[in-house]
Amino acid sequence: MKYSNEILDRLSDLVVVIDKDGTIIESNLYAQKIISDYSNGDLAKSIFSIFDDESIAILKEQLQSITDCATCKTKLRSPEATYFQFNINKINSSPYFFIFGRNITEEQKKEIDLLRFSEVIQQTVNPIQITDKNGKIIYVNPAFEKICGYSKDELIGRNPNILNSGKREKSFWKKVWDTVLSGKVWVGQIQNRRKNGELYYTEILISPVVNSEGIVLGYFGAHRDINEQKILEQQLARSQKLETIGTLSAGIAHEVGNPLTSISSIVQVLQRTIHDTFAQEKLELVRTQISRITSIIRQLVDFSRPSNYEIKSVDIHQTLRNALNIVQYGKKISNINFDLKFAQTLPNVPLVADQLIQVFINILMNAVDACDEEPGTIAILTRQIKNQTIEIEFVDTGKGISNEEIKKIFDPFYTTKEVGKGTGLGLWVSLGIVRGFGGDILISSEINNGSTFTVVLPMKGILNVS
Repeated sequence: MKYSNEILDRLSDLVVVIDKDGTIIESNLYAQKIISDYSNGDLAKSIFSIFDDESIAILKEQLQSITDCATCKTKLRSPEATYFQFNINKINSSPYFFIFGRNITEEQKKEIDLLRFSEVIQQTVNPIQITDKNGKIIYVNPAFEKICGYSKDELIGRNPNILNSGKREKSFWKKVWDTVLSGKVWVGQIQNRRKNGELYYTEILISPVVNSEGIVLGYFGAHRDINEQKILEQQLARSQKLETIGTLSAGIAHEVGNPLTSISSIVQVLQRTIHDTFAQEKLELVRTQISRITSIIRQLVDFSRPSNYEIKSVDIHQTLRNALNIVQYGKKISNINFDLKFAQTLPNVPLVADQLIQVFINILMNAVDACDEEPGTIAILTRQIKNQTIEIEFVDTGKGISNEEIKKIFDPFYTTKEVGKGTGLGLWVSLGIVRGFGGDILISSEINNGSTFTVVLPMKGILNVS
């Protein structure tokens, strides 16, 4: 059978007629050029001579099994990757096949590039989302699923406002959409809400995806997690406020201290001159309350004063009492009983006193919060273990901590408290301080059965205060 057609010779696609063994019966000019180029200059008899081994196997399988038509992708036998898309048609009941082949090398390269790009997007640590032109999510990478807490299946087809924290007004989002709809890129910081309700910050770049004709097909959103950065900024602002409070406390102590001294002196004079029993009792009550006010002011000033890292002999029991004096004036402790079970004797330890009191206050405040303003008990036990360590045990009857939370309890910025009620830094800082002393903080807990925090301090004293 002879196929000689001027129209086929003008095509820039490969057209051949072969038998079931791959022998070439007819071919157009483009096919002849391809066959000659990839067969060492000779016009080969077999179509298989121009393909690599994998493509030959595919073609032979198709020719053996085809009853009507089939499609397959092949690769030429050449150093550079050259691909053809073959449409194979069996010619009626004859033993011949009509093959139409289109060079898809460029499409294949684009497909490979797209796969590489897809792999990069899939593996990047930055959360990525892609929406269609109507704003519906059509793709998210694993990093996006991780940061928001939703699975891909829960997000695909949804509007990104499923993550909206409600912290921004509608006018803000209107400006964002006005920017991207005009074909421009928008970059800014937003606060979203995770599936579990937690808030988180990201810096996001939103770019329109356009085709060669400038038509918007969708929108590409690349996030950068700035949650820790925001928390650090908040901590810095809080630290600056505490510094201001410390300065203010010192001023108040000075202004209040002088009148208190005068009042205390007058009370003492009256106690020496008045002999009425009732009056003496009331004057003694006034003197006691003045001493209490003076002690509170002094402790507040001491606590707000920056640490000087001075190592000195520290009385553990007195430090615990000082911490309790600060904590017990909080509004949450009205229903809490403090049970002190101090060892009869406990040697002083060379440490940094104001750092140690910071540790005790952090642990006590967490124990108070764990009781959740319900009636409860916080027991504080001290003991000496041989001549090596001193242990201070804080036992509360609060709501307890799960095993999963215990694994992360000392991680920076991890907190089980609501947003705005905890920074997640208290226990992390406390552990750093105690380990700097050469000690450790141990924890055991059960849900609804309270928690026990044990501070272990070496009796030989501090190892590192830097």
